Amino acid sequence: MRVLLSTYGSRGDVEPLVGLAVRLRALGAQVRVCAPPDEDFAQRLAGVGVPLVPVGLSARALTTGPPPSSADLPRRAAELIAGQFDAVTAAAEGCDALVATGVMPAAAGARSVAEKLGIPSVSVTFQQLTLPSPHHPPLAYPGRPFPPEVTDNRVLWDLDAQSINALFGEALNTNRASIGLPPVDDVRDYVIGDRPWLATDPILDPWQETPDLDVVQSGAWVLPDERPLPAELGAFLEAGAPPVYVGFGSMPMRESRDAARAAIEAVRAQGLRVLVARGWADLTLIDDRDDCSAVGEVNQQALFGRVAAVVHHGGAGTTTTAARAGAPQVVVPQGVDQPYWAGRVADLGIGTAHDGPTPTFESLSAALKVALAPETGARATTVAGMIRTDGAMVAARLLLDMVSRDRPPVSA
Repeated sequence: MRVLLSTYGSRGDVEPLVGLAVRLRALGAQVRVCAPPDEDFAQRLAGVGVPLVPVGLSARALTTGPPPSSADLPRRAAELIAGQFDAVTAAAEGCDALVATGVMPAAAGARSVAEKLGIPSVSVTFQQLTLPSPHHPPLAYPGRPFPPEVTDNRVLWDLDAQSINALFGEALNTNRASIGLPPVDDVRDYVIGDRPWLATDPILDPWQETPDLDVVQSGAWVLPDERPLPAELGAFLEAGAPPVYVGFGSMPMRESRDAARAAIEAVRAQGLRVLVARGWADLTLIDDRDDCSAVGEVNQQALFGRVAAVVHHGGAGTTTTAARAGAPQVVVPQGVDQPYWAGRVADLGIGTAHDGPTPTFESLSAALKVALAPETGARATTVAGMIRTDGAMVAARLLLDMVSRDRPPVSA
């Protein structure tokens, strides 16, 4: 059996596919991944022996570059969809199933290719805020805020569908027409499909059933990371008390140029050491004192079990990894789904949600006092034992079962 996993986004969109790919291979499937051509993605996949089929422009370059205007989004979407049609069509030849995830236009392109080739496909999201529900509002696209007077979630989801059609509908249908497919009237509903998968942990991200959507929640797709920590990092960890980790992943931190200074000084004020992750914001140290060190890409699963707390942006993957490690969290959300994850961390009592995207010495000092309190640590330890660890294998088996059901019976 051959399976294509397709995505376009940041590390948080690629990393779960690494876990699913490895579990699918363990069940006998051949797997390849379509993803942005960033070197760190290619290295991560190569490390587990999964080939990368590059698609589109560098995700890091787009994320750290000037943010798109609302007028620019349709153009970018058209380029991304066209790239998906080219790359995914070639990569999906001979495949028995396709998994589509990542940003909406990329997933729309991948699902269209699967439709054209007659391949079963499934739509997957790594946070529930893209799934229509009366229990929560949708996320607004840049430059397209919802009317402040509208508070009914069902009405907001109708407006969301209209917004997605306006942004991506023309580009999608132009490309569909080029390969002989009929137009799509509702882009969002087409991408989500009849039975979307939610690849998140049910403790961290509980899905409330809705009669309008049959959602399959598999648990988060996490691959046990066996990579050793760098020797220099290991020496730093062993040289003193557990440090506080500070890293904002794929976030450029445009509005927080002093984020590293604010974090380092706030952690030092608590009498603790600091470990700064450079990330896509290129955080750097502020002096040469030996109570602070910096790291690049590293095995967070191994690291987070050895830190006093994790200060981060609130991506789904980092939130889940810190929760599994039992590390108290300070979430400094920058946008999209990150305020949601910050709220979940606070609601569960395993950390605190920073007020707004711009950390200061004062705001981080207050947040760290909550995260470092004994009761927060105890709660984080308790919740760690409740997080599922089998999500990727659950999804792999579901996918193989889906393919088996869709295959025509063999004639005698």
